[in-house]
Amino acid sequence: MNRYWELAKESYTGYANYIWNEITFQYDYKPLWQNYFWGLILLSLFFFVWEWLRPWRKEQPKFRKDFWLDAFYMFFNFFLFSLIIFNALSDVFVNLFNDFLGVFGLTNVVALKIETWPKIAQLFMLFIIRDFIQWWIHRLLHASPKLWEFHKVHHSVEQMGFAAHLRYHWMETIVYRTIEYLPLAMIGFGIDDFFFVHMFTLAVGHWNHANINVRLGYLKYIFNNPNMHMWHHAHDLPKERRTGVNFGLTLSLWDYIFRTAYIPHSGKDIKLGFPGVKKFPKSFIGQISHGFNTKGSSEKE
Repeated sequence: MNRYWELAKESYTGYANYIWNEITFQYDYKPLWQNYFWGLILLSLFFFVWEWLRPWRKEQPKFRKDFWLDAFYMFFNFFLFSLIIFNALSDVFVNLFNDFLGVFGLTNVVALKIETWPKIAQLFMLFIIRDFIQWWIHRLLHASPKLWEFHKVHHSVEQMGFAAHLRYHWMETIVYRTIEYLPLAMIGFGIDDFFFVHMFTLAVGHWNHANINVRLGYLKYIFNNPNMHMWHHAHDLPKERRTGVNFGLTLSLWDYIFRTAYIPHSGKDIKLGFPGVKKFPKSFIGQISHGFNTKGSSEKE
């Protein structure tokens, strides 16, 4: 038990040092352009300016409803939550899981060692498999009454903008990472260039939620986009679509394959949220504590 406690403490201090080094550029182990902290800020500023210059919904305020709340979520979910709890717990969980496998004589869960593949092939495989797994997890968040209560935080957005991408309950991080861990570990992902995949998916996520519109042509059947994702956040959906539509995070491909794609029209001015959203907690504390004492409902009440 002491080993796990020491591991948790080392994880806390290690991650805190990492964040500080990112903020102050005090590192020499990677190029400057791989700075995640400032990369996220610059990416967000890019979409912020794009929304101001070429808004899709021109009547929407430049600082839309809850913009500053969502901006705080960006730092909380991507940095503070990891510092406060997730990073240490995840390191302890991984070691506990490996120790559990060791009881059965299993010392390595890697089934496919892709580190021998060309780098571009590694990145492509990581991107496709991770996005596919996340698509199913996203469906689960809508299908499970209990998990839907946590996911309501993200769907409480009533005016869409790029920062809405970052409003989500911290329990979602735990759900996604827990389910992702084993399949990705079995494939042997441990590549340094995960930065590229993560920043690309982050950029697409910002774009999906942004108050902009770009015609993709046939690429709309491959990549998620603001027009498609708007319907994912629709307040009202047909009864046969009660558990949601357009679950794609980066790729829209899975929705077309599994017939969950739904774009009856542009969706530019549709009402967003869910029935009962007006009564949903508006404060940060109210939202991140929601779901624990709430009975899950199979309907989007």
